[in-house]
Amino acid sequence: MPFHHRHHHHPPSTAPLPTAPFLFPRANSTVLPDPSAFFSPSLLCSPLPTNSFFQNFVLNNGDQAEYIHPYLIKPSSSSLTFCYPSRFHIPAYVYQSFTPDLTIGAADGGARHVVSAFDDLSVTLDFPPSLRFFLVRGSPFVTCSTTTTTTISISSVNAFIDVSANGSFTKHTLRLNSGQTFLCYSSAPMRLAQQGNSLLSAPGFAGVVRLAALPDPAYEPVLDRFSACYPVSGEASFARPFSVEYMWEKKGWGDLLLLAHPLHLRLLSSDDCRVTVLDDFKYNSIDGELVGVVGDSWTLKTDAISLAWHSTKGLNEEGYAEIISALSKDVDSLASAPITTTSSYFYGKAIARAARLALIAEEVGFPDVIPFVRQFLKQTITPWLDGSFNGNGFLYDTKWGGIVTRQGSTDSGADFGFGIFNDHHYHLGYFLYAIAVLAKLDPAWGRKYRPQAYSMMADFMTLSRKQHANYTRLRCFDPWKLHSWAGGLTEFADGRNQESTSEAVNAYYSAVLMGLSFGDAHLVAIGSTLTAFEIKAAEMWWHVREGEGIYEDDFSRENRVVGVLWNNKRDSGLWFAPAEWRECRLGIQVLPLLPITEVLFRDVRFVKELVKWTVPALAREGVGQGWKGFVYALEGMYDRETALEKTRMLTGHDDGNSLSNLLWWLYSRDASAAEQSSFGWVRDGWFGHYCH
Repeated sequence: MPFHHRHHHHPPSTAPLPTAPFLFPRANSTVLPDPSAFFSPSLLCSPLPTNSFFQNFVLNNGDQAEYIHPYLIKPSSSSLTFCYPSRFHIPAYVYQSFTPDLTIGAADGGARHVVSAFDDLSVTLDFPPSLRFFLVRGSPFVTCSTTTTTTISISSVNAFIDVSANGSFTKHTLRLNSGQTFLCYSSAPMRLAQQGNSLLSAPGFAGVVRLAALPDPAYEPVLDRFSACYPVSGEASFARPFSVEYMWEKKGWGDLLLLAHPLHLRLLSSDDCRVTVLDDFKYNSIDGELVGVVGDSWTLKTDAISLAWHSTKGLNEEGYAEIISALSKDVDSLASAPITTTSSYFYGKAIARAARLALIAEEVGFPDVIPFVRQFLKQTITPWLDGSFNGNGFLYDTKWGGIVTRQGSTDSGADFGFGIFNDHHYHLGYFLYAIAVLAKLDPAWGRKYRPQAYSMMADFMTLSRKQHANYTRLRCFDPWKLHSWAGGLTEFADGRNQESTSEAVNAYYSAVLMGLSFGDAHLVAIGSTLTAFEIKAAEMWWHVREGEGIYEDDFSRENRVVGVLWNNKRDSGLWFAPAEWRECRLGIQVLPLLPITEVLFRDVRFVKELVKWTVPALAREGVGQGWKGFVYALEGMYDRETALEKTRMLTGHDDGNSLSNLLWWLYSRDASAAEQSSFGWVRDGWFGHYCH
């Protein structure tokens, strides 16, 4: 998004408002789109998704494609087009190109599509008066149901060179001059007649039509077998810590076939006997091969991680004096260089940076500075929570249901698009970190402002599906991809995107710390679970290991981290910097530097490769001191003394970082872990105490 961070529909007037008085003043946004153009009236009384996998379908004309694995899908005024995409790759980027392979419509169509239902794993699009599409993520079939008897049309940008039917006219094989083959299944006889080279039509049809690409002739018996059972919706349940269960509602008869991406396959529970993996049934995807899985529900489990306030293994005492000296100066600077920005992002980074100083002081046994930090946090956080901050503040938008900023409510570019729901987990995550620390240091303050703190957390972490909740469910986190998206209500040709995985991890980690401050075991469990999944996804799709097979060799050879990851594209460039600025690409996947960072980068062999790949860029004229600091931080995971020498020579730090924090990090590195490359996770700590 052009306004991304860094150097870096009105509902009808009769729609119910939230049932309880809200904590933040009502927004009167002049920049948010009107959701009533694309959502059915029954959905408008509840908060609506702002970072979803189908967001393009409800923005502007609603006719930009979305990647709903394994197909790119594009609605138009009276029909739906889908494509089994081909992949284009060069060292700079990877993307999937859209070609209108097949378009399905009805003769009586003409109205624009409407979202009549949505959930974690699906969206239902209605094309009045006669067609309804159940678009379920990972389905090898595109499923359409008629709501009235109509004439079905199937067209293509290519020519149909052969159309053949079985004896009952419930299966058609469509061969195109592009070399592609599609299979068309119907719940009732459908007599497709060819109308010219590129159009087929079937009059008087009522029932269900399912279309599937046939990438390999050997797959045809599998598609035949599972063609009669179709999913219409799907939910993700986070009822157990470090686990998610997918449950689909299905119709028809027989077993349900869907496709799993590589992270699904890695996390599918081995003791879940309800599913069968079809190892030889695969579709291509930008996220790696999609593999067939048969079952009405899946359970995905990730390893438990232990999250805490301080470093995992403690600090080397030989560093205490140096850290305390840096702390004295950094705390003094809070008074001499007060926060002047009104940006919710940079302000959040500044207060989180200050909160780090208090925790570092705790860890090195230097309590003298903590009262000053506590008072600084009270003075800087409270105005955002009680509405007295001059120049900006948090408001509540009733159109979509969520927090916006005062500046963002009238300027879509202000606060990096926070007012149109960009980057909510980034900005609010920094605020939550500072709030968690202050509530720990000053429980009375925490009790007073707990409602506002929980409201900010709920903006991006609500699990509720209930009507009249204040916030949409999991605004940023994608339960199917198992990571977050940052792009909000902006139409993008390649769908949603996320740049900084580490800031996403920070958001859920900060929620965990807030749960610890308030003694909320449920928040600790949910935040830890989302943190663990976000890290797994970052390792799989953002951290590029040569020869791993997720990306083509030319891309994986030249890149160690993805710059911006889109639903339908992988880019080496950043929103705020070109691909050549490798120190920025590394840094934006590291900041902010926290105890959780060592879990995100626990594969030290990969860290070595990443630093080696980055270091040549540091010779470029004009490289920022702050970005160098993050490179040295990772270098310190395997060569602490060299990293310390370089860190001491820095003349500046990122606005969310400090010399105290860098020294804390380097002196908390475990030299014995320097050759570690295990993907094992810490299994002890608070978790067993809070969440059995």
